[in-house]
Amino acid sequence: MVKLSVIVPFYNVQTYAPDTLRSLRANAREDFEFILVDDCSTDGTADILRRAEDEIPGVVVRRHKQNGGLATARNTGLDAARGEYLAFLDGDDWLAPGYYAELLSRTEALGCDFVRTDHVQVEGRNRGVHRVPHGRRGEALDPRDAILPAERSTSVDYPYAWAGLYHRRLLDRGLLHFTDGLRTAEDRPWIWRLHREADSFAVLGILGIFYRRGVASSLTQIGDVRQLDFIRSFDQVIRETAEDRDAQVLLPKAVRTYCAIIFHHMSSIERFEPAVARTLKSMSAAALRRMPQQVLDDALDSMDAQRATVLRRLRRRPAAAGATGAREVSAA
Repeated sequence: MVKLSVIVPFYNVQTYAPDTLRSLRANAREDFEFILVDDCSTDGTADILRRAEDEIPGVVVRRHKQNGGLATARNTGLDAARGEYLAFLDGDDWLAPGYYAELLSRTEALGCDFVRTDHVQVEGRNRGVHRVPHGRRGEALDPRDAILPAERSTSVDYPYAWAGLYHRRLLDRGLLHFTDGLRTAEDRPWIWRLHREADSFAVLGILGIFYRRGVASSLTQIGDVRQLDFIRSFDQVIRETAEDRDAQVLLPKAVRTYCAIIFHHMSSIERFEPAVARTLKSMSAAALRRMPQQVLDDALDSMDAQRATVLRRLRRRPAAAGATGAREVSAA
């Protein structure tokens, strides 16, 4: 029986893939499998993964005939996974030796649906610990209780799929797949769904996953149109939260977070190509007008003056053709 399936998408990361694969070897166990998904790489990544099939116990390679993005690659891995527990890793990150064995042992002891973990962020030679924004650790809790308060960073604002472990029953309930085709912010609807619909979770103060940030080929560093998928992602968060039984309580958090992400992109708009920057403004304006307006007004009233002014001005901006189309969500 496979105890743990680790899903690792790769796309044009030949510089970093060897580090990732060495760390998987240092985590191998006879009841672990590593599902490596080559998302139609055009560099030497495919050759590196072919060698890994022969060199690392438990490796299974799946290849896409066309690039589908991180969400689609993770779904390919989920469809192939056989493990009782599931984990994710990105193809340019790495693990401490024995990390998965310890994480699995502590998760099984708690018996909860999923756990969230801290991580080490690596940027060049700098390293810093990033912690799950949740105070209670090492005990099984109701994940719905970790969504609020709206005005503070909470567990749903720490969306990294690779920072945790997930029981197969979540997959069987349809809670672990990602929205197919999302190129960025693919983990936002996913983490919100887990917190709304899973029965139990826990936060573990365990360090062992190293997140490589600032990689030149990473989508977060590229200011092209794929970055705008965050709008489709957060539209989904708003839409699904509006259908929740506690919509009136949860929507303020979802709207406030969406506004924060829009403001973040507007504050660094110079990194986008000019045509993409114009589209960002128009699509963001349309997104603001789609939000439940009273909830949005309340959120804007609670923000600092600079952020509120930018967002109010943006909401008044005329939307370009094609920027609208999603219906406004009403609070339940």
